[in-house]
Amino acid sequence: MSVTLAALRGALNLSSTAGDELLPDMEAAVRALPDVPAVDVRAAFARLQADSLRPHLPGLRALLDDAQRALTHPQPEAALARWLAGITGGEVTVRASWGDVVAQAGHAPDGAELTEVPLAFERRPVGTLQLRAGPGWADLAALIAELLRLARLQAAAAGAARRRVGERQFEALLAGDASPLPPGEGFTVAALRLDGPPPRSARTREARTAQLDVLCSVGEGFFYRRGLTCLTAVRAQGDSDVAVWLWPGADQAGGAGLFEALLNATAAPFRLGVSRPHADPGAVGAALREAAQALAHAGPRGSATFTQPDPLRPLLDSPERAAHAADWQARLRAGDPDGKLADTLRAYLTHQGSLGDLARNLNVHVNTLRYRLRRAEELLGGQLIDPAFVARLYLAFQPSP
Repeated sequence: MSVTLAALRGALNLSSTAGDELLPDMEAAVRALPDVPAVDVRAAFARLQADSLRPHLPGLRALLDDAQRALTHPQPEAALARWLAGITGGEVTVRASWGDVVAQAGHAPDGAELTEVPLAFERRPVGTLQLRAGPGWADLAALIAELLRLARLQAAAAGAARRRVGERQFEALLAGDASPLPPGEGFTVAALRLDGPPPRSARTREARTAQLDVLCSVGEGFFYRRGLTCLTAVRAQGDSDVAVWLWPGADQAGGAGLFEALLNATAAPFRLGVSRPHADPGAVGAALREAAQALAHAGPRGSATFTQPDPLRPLLDSPERAAHAADWQARLRAGDPDGKLADTLRAYLTHQGSLGDLARNLNVHVNTLRYRLRRAEELLGGQLIDPAFVARLYLAFQPSP
């Protein structure tokens, strides 16, 4: 309902003016009367607006009571979306904070206008309402957004209760109790760490834990919407905490979907690590360690999946191995100026067939091959029948992977 400037001046006991200028909102009223305290202008404007609305208040109350009853529906977001779509004749979409469509109803008419209202609680996003309808419905969408915010908070409270149960089940799995997992069903674990220095005070640590708990809820909601029971917890790891998720099934696509949901839900810098799929319920601890190792390789706001590392890589890349290789290669060069013995040794170390086959591959007689191998043994002081000597040959002549 609009208020005229003349009526506003009258309510403020100001002299009347000619004309009947309409004031669309409070801020326009404040601008129209710059010499009057803004608090007085706003109060007078609100009284006039309420007075003009008074004949319509019973109908407005009935309308909003009808909408509020949707909160008691088993799926309140869906019920509210259907209600708003029916009233406006438009299309309503409700999204979770991570981007999933929670509810959708109606169809957008030709020439529809888009109204998008963020849903937030204590400055934390909990979802979004989108209305595509004819002009003039944006204010109703803003009112219904408050009910939808409550519905999203109800869903978050139910998710928090599930997380508390899941946290106990997760800890039970780590303690060796396999009962929380369905028999014969694999699982995957993911771990998330927030970037930044570890919290040094109790207050900052509490804030960091609360932030991780919010992200736990995002992951829990993501899997719940897909019919999966996800166990999640915030666990201490080293001098910082991590959020962890365990979900049933051996499909690593769940890790990619979780990562996308987290990207959509928060602007915070984080790293996500995902374990390999596991079938043994007793391997939860190992899967958690894999996820933690994987996140160490993820970039900022990135994700990494655990792959089985080569146990020889640290040794092959070590300075000790480089020094050993330089020493043995120098010893061999003393009696092998043209490098034939070194080439023969490298071929020998990678060959899996007989000496005859290797000789043919090298295009030499088998006796020549045997001579070269004996000469290499003499120069390096060992025998190829000794596994320890062969291991040292591998470290000296096999390039790093």
